[in-house]
Amino acid sequence: MKTLRILSRSFRDALKGVFRNFSLSLASISCITITLLVVSLSLILSRNVNNIASLIEEDVTIVAFLDVDITEENTNNVLSEINKLDNIEDVKFESKTEIANEMKDSSDFYANIMNGWTDEENPLQSTYLVKVKDIEKIGKTADELKKIEHIETVKYGEGMVEQLVSVFKIVRNISLGTVVALIIVTIFLITNTIKITIYSRKREIEIMRLVGASNLNIKIPFLFEGLYLGVLGSLIPIIATCYGYSILYEKFNGKMFSEFIRLVEPMPFLYSVSGVLILIGMFVGMLGSLQAVRKYLKI
Repeated sequence: MKTLRILSRSFRDALKGVFRNFSLSLASISCITITLLVVSLSLILSRNVNNIASLIEEDVTIVAFLDVDITEENTNNVLSEINKLDNIEDVKFESKTEIANEMKDSSDFYANIMNGWTDEENPLQSTYLVKVKDIEKIGKTADELKKIEHIETVKYGEGMVEQLVSVFKIVRNISLGTVVALIIVTIFLITNTIKITIYSRKREIEIMRLVGASNLNIKIPFLFEGLYLGVLGSLIPIIATCYGYSILYEKFNGKMFSEFIRLVEPMPFLYSVSGVLILIGMFVGMLGSLQAVRKYLKI
């Protein structure tokens, strides 16, 4: 019961402290709001970049060309050997007849040439379209496919794919680093803003000491005050993020510039971003208050 009374009183005192020192509280809230808006933008960009990278990676396919005169039995044997490899996610077979039909449907020029072909005259090669689990190991998987008997050639855009993987990895690391750096900057800014608030109330704390308040009783209200400031400071970024991203998604119909650059669907993505923002706000508010109390008031 005593603990509950202390917590209840601390919540009440913290709320009073926010409004009693409204100008300084407003400065802290504004600092949190501005920084979290930048954090929100970084989170949205980071998630969409990762989404675009994943979509492109999903489209990367290894094409294994089989011998022109391969028999059905050997075709099945090749499939069995492919499925034995570790990095295989999906395998699709396309016969040379299916490939010829697709080419004829795509162009009248090809249709005029191929219409007279019989299955025996068809010079195209049947293929296996192979998707891998880990695109970073696609080169190794392609080398393993080349060793399988009756696979004549393996193509997957070698060189370009490795460059894309490298670029995506760098972009992901930069995005993550940016978000982490912004959180650290937020903590620094909030800490310094709250230091001013606490310093202006040094006399109030000295009086609390004189009447016998323990260090814990002094710290807790400031901790909750930081929590309030963090929550209040995160409200505008959350509202702006939800409305802004939803409007952007609807305006561009979920994609930008081309079908390959598709945006992440607003729900449940925006719930995740909102949760992250309010947690960051609460965390930096409480941590900023705690550090300020410890470091500057020597409590």
